[in-house]
Amino acid sequence: MNNKGELIRLSQFATIKESTGTSRLERKDKIPALTIESFVVGRAVGTVGADIETAIAELDMPAGITVSSGGDLESQAEAFGSLGTALITSLLLVYLIMVALYDSWIQPFVVMFSIPVALIGALLALAMSMQNLSIFSILGIIMLVGLVVKNAILIVDFVNQLKRDGMESREAIIEGTMERFRPILMTTIAMVIAMIPIAIASGAGSEWKNGLAWVLIGGLTSSMILTLIIVPIAYLVADRMTEKFEIWRGKNKNSINENELELAE
Repeated sequence: MNNKGELIRLSQFATIKESTGTSRLERKDKIPALTIESFVVGRAVGTVGADIETAIAELDMPAGITVSSGGDLESQAEAFGSLGTALITSLLLVYLIMVALYDSWIQPFVVMFSIPVALIGALLALAMSMQNLSIFSILGIIMLVGLVVKNAILIVDFVNQLKRDGMESREAIIEGTMERFRPILMTTIAMVIAMIPIAIASGAGSEWKNGLAWVLIGGLTSSMILTLIIVPIAYLVADRMTEKFEIWRGKNKNSINENELELAE
């Protein structure tokens, strides 16, 4: 109806046809946007997100159109980045603290060999228990940094004590490893048994606890076994290299003193 009260037919100025249209208009950063939402059932969010990104990469997208992830994928990416930074920071702090305590740059490096062997067991435990690498699993890995180094510290500290008592390096390593096997075994079994109820729990909210517990169980177990092999070998190699370096530095020092003496004469 116009302002004169007359009815005007819609067909006089429009073409009428059935079609579909947007139910709402969205903008993000002042740019027209379209949000597609979905729920993930039976698979990990990260795995589904990777499949979607692969499918989008294969499309021939028109110019001016960009695709970005949001929701759980965005939160997960931010959390993984923050936890990665926390993991690197924890490794540096543990190493620097041991450098200050041992007054050496080599022996803390030997102790740090216990961390990679723990990661092997942690990832293997996640795979065998069919758990995903989630935020809480990464938190468990960060916890492992502080838990597994104590095995290597027990061995290295006792070997140093035996060497100070006059024992030869190779014999001290063998004796120290055998003597520290029992306390390492006892502490590891105690922690693993304490984590089993959490790992097999099935109540409400147990999903995030299961992954963390399995990471600790696998990491502690592999660290207990492999640390007794890797750390003594690394200690022996580092000890031999240190001895060769001291001999080389002594020879250079003597040659410099001889040259100074010749110049003085």
